[in-house]
Amino acid sequence: MNNGYVVGHITVKNAEMWAEYRSRVPATLTPWGGELVFRGKQVAALSGASPHEDIVVIRFPSVAAVNDWFSSPAYQALIPLREQAADVLLLSYES
Repeated sequence: MNNGYVVGHITVKNAEMWAEYRSRVPATLTPWGGELVFRGKQVAALSGASPHEDIVVIRFPSVAAVNDWFSSPAYQALIPLREQAADVLLLSYES
């Protein structure tokens, strides 16, 4: 089975709200086997342009687990907070 990944490209609008959102996400990952791979800040765009300064990568055991996590009531409840805290582009990948 292939791993599923969530990649988030992020521009924070409200640091305090973003910190709250970030503190609440890990509990939503656990039931689906999600684990944080890394968080980081963009240093440079080596080719092209990226409008977002931050990135997050989360690994799941499958794409089905990604979809189950994203549609779970626990994560869906955090979306309004996320939308107030940051502009986020979430993408799903399979490896």
